[in-house]
Amino acid sequence: MIVHQLNKSNSILNKFIAEIRDYVVQKDSMRFRRNIERIGEILAYELSKELQYKQNMVKTPLGNKEVQLIDEKVVLCSILRAGLPLHQGILNYFDNAENAYISAYRHHPNNDADFEIIVEYFASPSLKNKTLILIDPMLATGNSLVAVNDALKKHGTPKEIHLVCVIGATEGIKFIESKFPKNTHLWIAAIDDTLNDKGYIIPGLGDAGDLAFGKKL
Repeated sequence: MIVHQLNKSNSILNKFIAEIRDYVVQKDSMRFRRNIERIGEILAYELSKELQYKQNMVKTPLGNKEVQLIDEKVVLCSILRAGLPLHQGILNYFDNAENAYISAYRHHPNNDADFEIIVEYFASPSLKNKTLILIDPMLATGNSLVAVNDALKKHGTPKEIHLVCVIGATEGIKFIESKFPKNTHLWIAAIDDTLNDKGYIIPGLGDAGDLAFGKKL
């Protein structure tokens, strides 16, 4: 797996990451969603540099100009519900992409730290020979991404897979490296070293879905 960690280089991205982590600032759910969206835009821009391009001709009012435009069929797939603001940020840049949505959540059958990933709702175009951008803001254990990727396989084999996350844990990244094709790209804003005994990222930022849309039952 090819890992692109964007906060290794200082940029305005640092401000958006700081605000989504800050327990005071993140209480403003509208600002939290917008910051996730802006991070998605930055990740999308960097990701776009790895895609294939083809020469096209654009006609201006005064003449013609050759330009290089993306020459790939792109599908954005978000894990509901936390992935929606990040999806929007990426869609702002890949506005011609097809879109897919899938639900995945942790189920604790014994009401303890052990859990399984349940995948339910799913809507997707064919993925055959397309570039799949799989979107999940928090990469903790990595189990959600693996479960979702397994569910997507019945819709065709993508030409290439790009994973887009905001914050991840080292342990989760190591886990998915063995589950995805070797040429998979991971685009991530920041990486934390630790998971707690419940599988949440430390220091992380909390529950991205709850912060964006309110607490669930």
